[in-house]
Amino acid sequence: MKLLVDTKARRVLFAEAGKDVVDFLFSLLALPIGTAVKLIGAKSMVGSAGDLYRSVEKLDGTYVQPGAAKDAILRPVMARSPANSALLGLPTPSNRFFRCSSFSGCRDYVTDVSGTKCPRCSCAMTIQIQYAPPAGAIAQNAATAVAAADGFVRGVVTYTVMDSLAVSPMSAISSIALLNTFAVRDLTALQEKIVHIGISLLLFSCTALLKQILTSKFLKSIPYTHQS
Repeated sequence: MKLLVDTKARRVLFAEAGKDVVDFLFSLLALPIGTAVKLIGAKSMVGSAGDLYRSVEKLDGTYVQPGAAKDAILRPVMARSPANSALLGLPTPSNRFFRCSSFSGCRDYVTDVSGTKCPRCSCAMTIQIQYAPPAGAIAQNAATAVAAADGFVRGVVTYTVMDSLAVSPMSAISSIALLNTFAVRDLTALQEKIVHIGISLLLFSCTALLKQILTSKFLKSIPYTHQS
């Protein structure tokens, strides 16, 4: 992701990002934070999560991958789906559960790791039991399967990521408009900085009660330029 930094004001104005970055950012909402924002309300959400959530709500359907569904990240049925697990580099969640072979009151215990010792009789829990998915999960899995392979947004398009993580399609006109919005007068003070994002950005954006996520996360190494 390429940041555009105002070195005089020591802030990130906005960033230029490709499909891979936007897919990663949107996949964060498929974690429990997406449900939290939905329940609390995007307008009431403190920090950057609300802006990221509204970005998905406002995203025109022409920028969404065919077969993918915005509801898969705005209203996730499961805390972790195969789609966002793949995008975030997390282990794929397992739907396999096991019990032991004893009938002496051990059926209250299940595990997702075959061979685990039963806490009641100490037998190995190796008998697989049938998993019943929640209502709506089967239909949503079709959309998340597409997202796992192709992501959530279309490629080729370049996207603008704001300091608060709000996302929108980028154009030359929108970039000029943003510079005017920030009242940038000295173009020589602008500097580009290439950064790589990871799961640490998720943790930072969830715990920091602010909207200057990119500035706070990535500007430690930007040299300070005194204003004349």
